Amino acid sequence: MEAMPELAWDQSGPPISSGRPESPPWGATMDDYDYGLPEEAIAQRPIEPRSAARLLVGPSVAGDGAVVHATMSDLPGLLRPGDLVVVNDTRVLPARLLLTKTTGGGAEVLLLEPIDGDPERWEALVRPGRRLPEHTLLCEEVDGPPVLEMGPVLGGAEDGRRQVLLLDPTVVERAGVMPLPPYIRRPLEDPERYQTVFSTPGPIGSRSAAAPTAGLHFTPELLARCRAAGAQVARVDLAIGLDTFRPVTAPTPDGHVIHTERYSVPPETMEACASADRVIAVGTTVVRALESAAGSGSLSGRTGLYIHGPFPFRVVDLLVTNFHLPRSSLLLLVESFCGPVWRSLYATALDEGYRFLSFGDAMLVARWPGPGPEG
Repeated sequence: MEAMPELAWDQSGPPISSGRPESPPWGATMDDYDYGLPEEAIAQRPIEPRSAARLLVGPSVAGDGAVVHATMSDLPGLLRPGDLVVVNDTRVLPARLLLTKTTGGGAEVLLLEPIDGDPERWEALVRPGRRLPEHTLLCEEVDGPPVLEMGPVLGGAEDGRRQVLLLDPTVVERAGVMPLPPYIRRPLEDPERYQTVFSTPGPIGSRSAAAPTAGLHFTPELLARCRAAGAQVARVDLAIGLDTFRPVTAPTPDGHVIHTERYSVPPETMEACASADRVIAVGTTVVRALESAAGSGSLSGRTGLYIHGPFPFRVVDLLVTNFHLPRSSLLLLVESFCGPVWRSLYATALDEGYRFLSFGDAMLVARWPGPGPEG
């Protein structure tokens, strides 16, 4: 685990390894985060070009209290010299494997992340789990050689996770498909549309099980225009894992336990954050990476940071984020960041026909200056 260089961070306030504030969450129960999301509001395909996605600008961004309807291509006009735009350059693994048992019968395996860094042993979600006991062999086709062996249950029967052994790791690049969220029902014609333009190639064990969706709106030209506006662009890496696929099932936000994810923040990124006038995080994963590093003092490792309720943000000033599922930990993070205004912004977005979730539109919000754990 790499230590963070000595920088001018405000280390006052409670430690954030657990992310649990001492004061109660703003919503008493998860029912307070169950807004109505009609089926027709869920984007089923990405918009072209990427930067044509709509951008709902929150009332505190410009400082005049107005909500602005814009597009992502307008983002450079909202930036100024001294700003730092931070993106998550993780690359999505084609992690969904459609396989078959040696005796016939289909099986679906969704690879989540390697276990203890072993590129052959993986944590996975499988279907149909009850019909795939330990040591079951799976193939690409019935007459082909086994490429995967089922392992034991992880985290209890209700958790749904299994350990699997990749007998032939090349099956991932050869036969894997993009792990689109279950609410996207149309096939993706171009798998690269579920990758950001700044994603960094790497071994399969270093990749994500889902895309950092706020980053899907950027093009090379848009990034160049952000730099031309005087902003710098920096990177972090957070491997998006299991919690993306899990709604909060606990009755209250405090009862939820978030899964950990691997993150890495380059020293030059933290240094740029310390000297920037404003830090603009592109996505909730960037927020978690930067705030984990600033709060723990470690530039890499695993983070279980669960941001909900009043939270002592140390780094991020503005957030570009998509519209998230009801009852999700991502929605709780958004409320922690921008405050109760998220409710009116979501209502406006629904009324104005914005597209929601992974392939949908985005909003730009400023950090809420309301009371936190210290004030």
